[in-house]
Amino acid sequence: MSRNDVIERLTEILIDTFDDETLVYRDDLTAHDVDGWDSLSNIRLMVAVEQAFGRTITIAQWQSLASLGQLTDLLSA
Repeated sequence: MSRNDVIERLTEILIDTFDDETLVYRDDLTAHDVDGWDSLSNIRLMVAVEQAFGRTITIAQWQSLASLGQLTDLLSA
């Protein structure tokens, strides 16, 4: 899957998870940039990403991610 395909899918997941049609993908986007991105919504996001991409991402991998761009790179690899 290309990086652009991953970005498109992640954008859909973000909009759905946070119920915010105005969210725009940025490589440097973090939880601090999104209203309502707390520990519970983070778990919902993790589950949605794993289901959408058919991959299991370990807790250690999740914890090592500092931005949405790093998640994109991980899913694109």
